[in-house]
Amino acid sequence: MLTLKELKVEKMKALKAHDENKGNVLGVLIAAFQLAEIEKKAAGKEMEEADVLKILNHTLKELSDERAMYLSGNKEEEVQNCDAQIAVVKSYLPELMSEDEIRKVIESLPDKSIKSIMVAFKKDYNGKADMALVNKIAREYQGK
Repeated sequence: MLTLKELKVEKMKALKAHDENKGNVLGVLIAAFQLAEIEKKAAGKEMEEADVLKILNHTLKELSDERAMYLSGNKEEEVQNCDAQIAVVKSYLPELMSEDEIRKVIESLPDKSIKSIMVAFKKDYNGKADMALVNKIAREYQGK
């Protein structure tokens, strides 16, 4: 699991290497991690892998939205900066499950209704599977 300490070390390396894009996005991640840790401690809980994945996916979504905005405004340099930052965030995400792996999990479930499949994946594979792909494959199992 990615930790705040690791992010801080990576940010220092990025700053020493004069990698502004990496340093900026790591700063955003560090702030999000610190906020999440404060909220978790206030609730008497510890950070879990699901929390880390939520932060990374949220940051990735924000960067993708920002990239789309710059793309529509024909700001190529900003689009390239967003691409570099997206690559940094993706490097911390685990590899998503393949279609075959998703199918194996679905086939092992006793109830193959869409609701049951989605609940199982959100509970056990949150952040490890593309939920849109899970939904698409789950629809194939309906009526069988």
